[in-house]
Amino acid sequence: MANNITVTDSYIESTERVQPDQANNYENAHGGEIVKLMDELAAIAAMRIAGETCVTAHIGSVDFQAPLPVGHVATLSAYVYDTGDTSLDVRVNVEGSDPRTDGTETTTSACFTLVAVDADGRPVKVPEVVAETDREHELVAAAPC
Repeated sequence: MANNITVTDSYIESTERVQPDQANNYENAHGGEIVKLMDELAAIAAMRIAGETCVTAHIGSVDFQAPLPVGHVATLSAYVYDTGDTSLDVRVNVEGSDPRTDGTETTTSACFTLVAVDADGRPVKVPEVVAETDREHELVAAAPC
């Protein structure tokens, strides 16, 4: 089993500070800005597994659970939890925090399906991702939107 590609192999995090030009009229991060960041991180997680360019084919339900005010920090995490012949399912979560305090809260989550493509834009096969550890099994169980 040592040669398997695991869920953890795709796991990636990114941290962004919400700037005024990313805000809506209520001085919170605009939903479109958050989805853009999520989409970019989903693609990176997928490309880590596919070894190819990956393009978004579908975004599942995007759940906005709490606002993310200007000046707060968004910590995004993404991981591949399932694969098909040419597709990769990626869970992306966003945690928000005030950098001056310790607390965090989930602000947004969604599932993305990406397709690996070659230089001509044709879908290509991707390797299977497996869950081996307890933590990986927990991530897979929590992933579907």
